[in-house]
Amino acid sequence: MADKNLNSLTDLIIFIKGAGDIASGVACRLYRACFHKIVMSEIADPLAVRRKVSFCEAVHNQAVTVEGIKAVLVSDMDGMHAGWDKGSIPVVVDPEGSMIEALHPHVVVDGIMAKRNIGTSIQDADLVIGLGPGFEGGKDVHVVVETNRGHNLGRLFYSGQAEPDTGIPGAVQYYTKERVLRSNANGIFKGIREIGDVIKKGEIVGHVDDHVIRAEIDGVIRGLIRSGTKVTNSLKIGDIDPRGIQEYCYTVSEKALALGGAVLEAILQKYNKEGVRAQGKK
Repeated sequence: MADKNLNSLTDLIIFIKGAGDIASGVACRLYRACFHKIVMSEIADPLAVRRKVSFCEAVHNQAVTVEGIKAVLVSDMDGMHAGWDKGSIPVVVDPEGSMIEALHPHVVVDGIMAKRNIGTSIQDADLVIGLGPGFEGGKDVHVVVETNRGHNLGRLFYSGQAEPDTGIPGAVQYYTKERVLRSNANGIFKGIREIGDVIKKGEIVGHVDDHVIRAEIDGVIRGLIRSGTKVTNSLKIGDIDPRGIQEYCYTVSEKALALGGAVLEAILQKYNKEGVRAQGKK
């Protein structure tokens, strides 16, 4: 249970819903700022594209390391505390966020990026932060973080909502939809290329059953779902980075870093302003 009389800001317990690449980037930024009591929740079979920088891979592999920060799969509160004691970020399969009630975190961050609110309440913690569209500041969360690339990326909104989802991926070197790999049928995805591979336009990335998936641009495969995954038509299954820098496949993106900085700002603004000793779960 969260201590109502914290001795330090770094004692804050932070519960992050979701452990994909964006939520993982937020967790990395908070961890490097010495917030080490972080726990992340995921679904039982997470589907990550940017697998090399997603803590949700711990659900499949028991443990995963992103930029030197280790996350471990745990099943209960004891496992969570053991993870903290070892300097790791615990990841728990808890799609409903039921652990929140038992844990009483000081901060809840909804980083699922579902484009809608699928269960987060402003009553979940003293500070509840929603990333992207689907949340309203002052209503179902305390603060909304803008996730759309552009002038307002990372801006905090204490009332109102983030920009609506356009359905168009953010531009990287002027490429938008072309850089995203999508399933072209219902079936089982079989990859023949790997994350980090250099690829040319027209080359085969993999298949969905008998349907061939080809790259639409030159670049580096920055993200790709696990081979053998059951997919539906039009599902995002990969990401090609036209900048062609392989290192980017294994490091947190500039967008995730920006959003992590925004979450850090929201936390410090609240707890520094009001005084850490006065803060705790209601």
